Amino acid sequence: MFAVDQNSVRRGKRLTAMLLAIGLALGAAPDASAKKKTKVEAPPPKTRNILEGLDLSRIVWPNPPDITRIKYLDYWSGEKLVVRQAAKKKQGWMDRVSGVATGEGLDERHPRWQLVVPSGVAVDSKGLAYIADSKVRAIFIVNTETGEYKMIKNGQDANFKWLTGLAIDDGDTLFASDSGMKRVLVFNPQHKLESTISEGLVDPGGLAVDNENRLLYVTDAEQDLVLVYDADAPHKLIRKMGKPGTQHASTVPGEFAKPTYVAVDQDGNAYISDTWNNRIEIFDAEGNFIRTFGKAGDGPGFFARPKGIAIDSDGHVWVADAVQDRLQVFTPEGRLLIYLGTHGLYPGMFQSLAGLAIDKNNRVMTTEQLPGRMQIFRYFTNAEARAEKKRRDDEAIKKKQEKASKPAADSAPKTAAEPGTGQAGAKP
Repeated sequence: MFAVDQNSVRRGKRLTAMLLAIGLALGAAPDASAKKKTKVEAPPPKTRNILEGLDLSRIVWPNPPDITRIKYLDYWSGEKLVVRQAAKKKQGWMDRVSGVATGEGLDERHPRWQLVVPSGVAVDSKGLAYIADSKVRAIFIVNTETGEYKMIKNGQDANFKWLTGLAIDDGDTLFASDSGMKRVLVFNPQHKLESTISEGLVDPGGLAVDNENRLLYVTDAEQDLVLVYDADAPHKLIRKMGKPGTQHASTVPGEFAKPTYVAVDQDGNAYISDTWNNRIEIFDAEGNFIRTFGKAGDGPGFFARPKGIAIDSDGHVWVADAVQDRLQVFTPEGRLLIYLGTHGLYPGMFQSLAGLAIDKNNRVMTTEQLPGRMQIFRYFTNAEARAEKKRRDDEAIKKKQEKASKPAADSAPKTAAEPGTGQAGAKP
């Protein structure tokens, strides 16, 4: 009996607490007859151009007063989205009854193509930049002066699966590697597909053309090889460089562990990014191993997955480091000359740096895969640097001569004028 009474007491307490909670909730609820307040939505966050407020002409390497050797020019990422908001129309009672919403007009969105996963980059004789985008499955052809572009599209101009490398010869024949389809596509100067190369290829990547010897270099990371073809039809396979079957583990000079990109200098020497070995390997035009430079590290002069590689008009070797997001310039023997870059989105910073090309006008173009963009720099040659040094030296000599030619000032010291006298040294 006692237990029953205790349970009843507990149930009573719980009921009282429940009724109290309901009463408090009803008391806190707004009056139903009160007017509902209009919900004010916060405006969408404004997007800001990272270049806004920056004086791009002052972004140079090295810092002044040293003579400029590299200057930032611009970047390109794709077409901007143009939104035209239709004018709002007041909704009538018939529209409300019929359920037709007329308060909001439809946006007119201009079709946009943008870089998503750009890799290989090349430049033709007209100065147009070609960018292979693996995700878009297209090759962008960009006028970097105007920003205008056109495309070689998948399913329309050719069939692509995973575009990687690009190279253009001196006759504007375009070579594009597709690692997904295990082939290299060859386009004529009018961007019409002429032929494909697939012999011996498993994972074609970076490309380079030796115009003098008419050789086409193709890296194959999966096979740890660099294959060399005749750059002219029927594109016969000439030789293979490296040693297959090493499972990306060989460190022997002349062999590779996932080679990714390749460049050719004016003497026909081929420079290959031996990516997993964190080094650059050099071969002559006959395929003979010459030397190697570089080793793993996390500072300037070291490599952490080197990828894009290019040779400038002075024979310097430019290397894009994918992990350090650093662009480094070396002598052909491997001595570091200058470097730029770190992780970031501002000019001269990179995120997942990949492709690299230098054109005849000394423009340096890099591709990044996280922001999906191409940055453009200007390289000042040795001759230009010497000319600037001479100009500065001549200017300094001229100023010194002008100073020496001025009449000597009176050496006698003058006493400052007393306040209120108007005369130097006068006493009241």
